[in-house]
Amino acid sequence: MRLDDQRRSSNVEDERGSGGGGGGFGLPVIGGGIGTLVILIIAALFGINPRALLQQQPAQQQAQRRAPAQPGAAPADPQADFVAAVLGDTEDVWHAYFKEHFGKDYEEPHLVLFSGATQSGCGFAQSATGPFYCPADEKVYIDLEFYRELKERFQAPGDFAQAYVIAHEVGHHIQNLLGTSEKVHAMEERASQRQANALSVRLELQADCYAGVWANHAQKMKNILEPGDVEEALSAASAIGDDHLQMQSRGYVTPDSFTHGSSTQRVSWFKRGFEGGQLENCDTFSR
Repeated sequence: MRLDDQRRSSNVEDERGSGGGGGGFGLPVIGGGIGTLVILIIAALFGINPRALLQQQPAQQQAQRRAPAQPGAAPADPQADFVAAVLGDTEDVWHAYFKEHFGKDYEEPHLVLFSGATQSGCGFAQSATGPFYCPADEKVYIDLEFYRELKERFQAPGDFAQAYVIAHEVGHHIQNLLGTSEKVHAMEERASQRQANALSVRLELQADCYAGVWANHAQKMKNILEPGDVEEALSAASAIGDDHLQMQSRGYVTPDSFTHGSSTQRVSWFKRGFEGGQLENCDTFSR
């Protein structure tokens, strides 16, 4: 990716070392002393939507907002700088898109860097949950150890694979702004577990598609892509499909328990967004 000259977002909050929702990316972080496969295994074995494991706090606590990031507090290391550059790029793309298509300003999310565990507006979360977006405080949460696992354990290296992770979570923020998340969560509360899982899959695949829409516009606006970048994103999407993760963790696949979509589905919807470049190309709920 060509990010050297890109604007860095001021919406990155670095809480690493402090000990510290919504849709998650779907990959468990393992090793390094920071987490286990417990959340994924429980969800897979019992057909539980992993989102529910993040929402264990009282409603009043979930509604609390965390303090805003300190202005001018630039990230102090290359990985954090990369995150700030990608987040800044998503802000520029979605500001332009919202102004052109909706005639209104885009509300920027904050992104929290944490290590090991964190307290979000959606409750307590561990690194094992993977990156996630919390609609209650409108923040993306990422433990950067996730990127090492993505590269080493899931064989999905590359800076654009990492950017895709951020763009996917920002996709959940778009869903929150457009009211999609609220509608889907209301439907999940009235649905059976199997139906709720299916709705979760559609929400996650739409976030993948929105990540593709971002990549399309980022390339047109700033020419950020280098040869092989799109392939990196597709490799990451394939590596964290529910079928791939379930096969790795227990040796067989249970489609009814999927909450993020299969590898094929995740790849297909990212490509759909990237090739079409419009949010209307991402209607996962009518297909």
